[in-house]
Amino acid sequence: MSRPAAAQTTPALLQAVARSQASRVAARFTEAGLTGLRPGHAQLLIPLLSGGRRVSELAEQLGVSRQAVAQVVTTLEKGSYVERVADPRDGRARVVRLTALGLVALRAMRATALAVEREWAARLGADGLGQLRDLLTTLLDTDTDTDTGAGAGSDTSA
Repeated sequence: MSRPAAAQTTPALLQAVARSQASRVAARFTEAGLTGLRPGHAQLLIPLLSGGRRVSELAEQLGVSRQAVAQVVTTLEKGSYVERVADPRDGRARVVRLTALGLVALRAMRATALAVEREWAARLGADGLGQLRDLLTTLLDTDTDTDTGAGAGSDTSA
């Protein structure tokens, strides 16, 4: 039995909102024929927009282990969303870069996110959406400044 929204903590509410939007992104992927792709993969695909990256660079940027990034890259590579190629700066190393299908996936994610923002603006009003963005940005800026070590695996659903 789940608790009513009003009884949940703010972090739990944020997680619930994120989960509900992730399911919409997943449905959009299915509609677009993007198989084997999960919304969480966006965290790895987005940094590749600016060019190829080594697995170690992605891991550092995302704050996760190299092994975790390597596993996701392998999954995305099997789905043809990314490819590993020789690093032009060091032929012994490999970089991960987006494929055309990876760009299609990113466009689907962005289109879904923009549709959600339009819906939120309709429900909250332009001022309400602006306040929400400002508050979330403030929280993220604060987290960056005073990182407490609570990572993505932290349980905030209480």
